Amino acid sequence: MILQRLSIINYKNIAEATLDFSPKINCFIGQNGAGKTNVLDAIYFLSFCRSAQTALDSQVIRHDQPFFVLEGEYLSEELRVKSEESSLSIYCGMKRGTKKHFKRDKKEYKRLSEHIGLIPLVHVSPGDTLLIEGGSEERRKLMDMVISQLERPYIESLNRYNKVLLQRNAMLKDEDQEPDPEVLDILEEQMAAEGEYIYERRRAFVDKLVPLFQEFYNRISGGHELVSLSYISHCQRGPLLEVIRRDRMKDRAVGYSLHGIHRDDLEFLLDGHPMRREGSQGQQKTFVISLKLAQFAFLKRTNAQTAPLLLLDDIFDKLDATRVEQIVSLVSEEAFGQIFITDTNRDHLNQILASSSPDYKIFHVNNGCINV
Repeated sequence: MILQRLSIINYKNIAEATLDFSPKINCFIGQNGAGKTNVLDAIYFLSFCRSAQTALDSQVIRHDQPFFVLEGEYLSEELRVKSEESSLSIYCGMKRGTKKHFKRDKKEYKRLSEHIGLIPLVHVSPGDTLLIEGGSEERRKLMDMVISQLERPYIESLNRYNKVLLQRNAMLKDEDQEPDPEVLDILEEQMAAEGEYIYERRRAFVDKLVPLFQEFYNRISGGHELVSLSYISHCQRGPLLEVIRRDRMKDRAVGYSLHGIHRDDLEFLLDGHPMRREGSQGQQKTFVISLKLAQFAFLKRTNAQTAPLLLLDDIFDKLDATRVEQIVSLVSEEAFGQIFITDTNRDHLNQILASSSPDYKIFHVNNGCINV
């Protein structure tokens, strides 16, 4: 997938911009707070129907403005292979106090979930350290984001599971009324059915991700460290329905569901020890970058006709020169399609451009204004 043109109106600190991109490498240079990350976030929004930085759509509207609009014009090799129209237009607009509107080729989606996966994308940012430092929810999001781009039934199953989970938790938390056992039975059966499907998709994903991840880490680190990751789930204890029902009384006592795929996690290890405890800042950053590049390789292999867009937001900080050089060498390879990179340091970008094809563009960003 290639993003040919991006139009922005009132998105964060960007009042208005129309940008034509290189099909290979696009670099955004500017000081912190200039708006570089906001350009990448607009690209992210057009893939996932939301911002990578805030859960509230209203917060992306430029201060004191009544609306925002994003429009992207794409070229899809996948559609061309299927003998369909290869150009693709995606629109998103929203007025304050109303819901956002998402359109594909001027036709509005009935459900936003129908759009997820159309424009595969991998986003690498400083906030990815939360995958290591944060709670298990961050690591589940990582799995869900990748699988959802490939399998629409997965999103629907996850939504159904979460809806049933909320219903069960509400009954467990109600101090004024004892939960109806028959209703709990029905909810638990639904949780187990959806949960086991989700578990199988996550397990299959992790099995394929691990060797890709280890290969990228070895290349970036020079093979000096041994890393691994493993998937942990209550489904590994036996049939999920039995696991959930086994501790129903304990769940009632605490007021929420202690078991299910909503407690799944990924374990990150460095030389057999927890990465969170043992890894340096550079090692942790290498870990998450390798993980994201492995996601890219997984998406490309699984959906072979469409290379994901790759967003690299300020990724070189806290990495030694050798690791920066290895990352630069990796992303310059033909296997990576269209890339968007931000940095405050022109030297890093010069390294990338010197080792890449001549097809690139450099954008200078200053206080929301973007110039070639």
